[in-house]
Amino acid sequence: MNILFLTISEVDDIEQRGIYTDLLRKFRDEKHTLYVVSPLERKFKTKTFLKKTSGINVLRVKTLNLLKTNIIEKGIGTVLIDYQYLKAIKKYFDNIKFDLLLYSTPPISFIRVVKKIKAKNKAFSYLLLKDIFPQNAVDIELIKPDGMIYRFFRRKEKELYEISDYIGCMSPANVEFLKKNNPQIPAHKIEICPNSIAPVEYKENIPERITIRQKLNIPQESIVFIYGGNLGKPQGLGFLLDVLSSNKEKNNCFFLIVGSGTEFFKIKNWFNKNRIINALLIQKVPKDDYDSLLSACDVGLIFLDPRFTVPNYPSRLLPYLEKKMPVLAATDINTDIGKIAEENKYGFWCENGDLEKFNYYIDFFINNPHLIQELGHNGYSFLHDNYTVNLSYSIIIKHFT
Repeated sequence: MNILFLTISEVDDIEQRGIYTDLLRKFRDEKHTLYVVSPLERKFKTKTFLKKTSGINVLRVKTLNLLKTNIIEKGIGTVLIDYQYLKAIKKYFDNIKFDLLLYSTPPISFIRVVKKIKAKNKAFSYLLLKDIFPQNAVDIELIKPDGMIYRFFRRKEKELYEISDYIGCMSPANVEFLKKNNPQIPAHKIEICPNSIAPVEYKENIPERITIRQKLNIPQESIVFIYGGNLGKPQGLGFLLDVLSSNKEKNNCFFLIVGSGTEFFKIKNWFNKNRIINALLIQKVPKDDYDSLLSACDVGLIFLDPRFTVPNYPSRLLPYLEKKMPVLAATDINTDIGKIAEENKYGFWCENGDLEKFNYYIDFFINNPHLIQELGHNGYSFLHDNYTVNLSYSIIIKHFT
């Protein structure tokens, strides 16, 4: 099949590991022809261009800044991207007959382009639902629930659900939320298609672990808790700072924070002011370097704002599981990421804001280091059974063969 993949995530190096690139390579390896459309934000000061890399056609379309920018530019850019993509596709892919459209986060960006391509090619369409927008923005008070902006984007959201042949959700809670809040969607269109990767076999490398800790001045005997990923408002990171502050006197644990986002400099200023000796903040690093950092850590942290009614399911979970690390999640009460971790014995959960319970689990890991390996192996097995691109590919392709 000729497959058109639309995303607002940056896709440039197809060989780089990630939930989208891993899935694209799987489709390629199954002998499909891939055409990827990805934004090229204005901050890079480069014009739209097309290249073929690793057997996949990648069209980078110049857009406004969409990620890690202010809400006004992000909103305008999200509206314009539909037109920008359609224009670029017409210019570079006009002679291609597409059989399947795949598109992801956030869904409302691509209504016009999906409609046009479907009508022209009589193609099928599959939505990989990663964000439920605009409700997630309402939850954290970025937009008003009764305002004009919300009503505009909500209409767009419903329209895209209508024109999508199938909708792949990240977890059972996502499926239930979508059905409850969108009863107009036929039930057969909605299914679980989780975040997934092509796992690399993990073998502990003690010399590398020692070297990384020495380089970062992390005590060799400390239990290291790592948070890696977006440092933005959706993560509710005020609680993270409470965690760091309340554990600053402990010399048997260490906190490593790695990432970037709208809250990075706020967190950096907090670090500069408080000068906590058992915590370190590192700005976003390349994927390979991040994987190396994970090898020197023991427990993966997940944070989500407690106000969310939308059940998010952060993909940062997957690298933790791949490195045989248990997870400790502090989230809202609606996501099932913590519930699934506890039911399958690879981690623990508490509500974001419950400092006493979170610190109980911190102490549990510190006092029971032998259980870290057991929980980590459970997560590693769960990853291979549930979150691989082989599974995601089979879920999607069964509808079109």
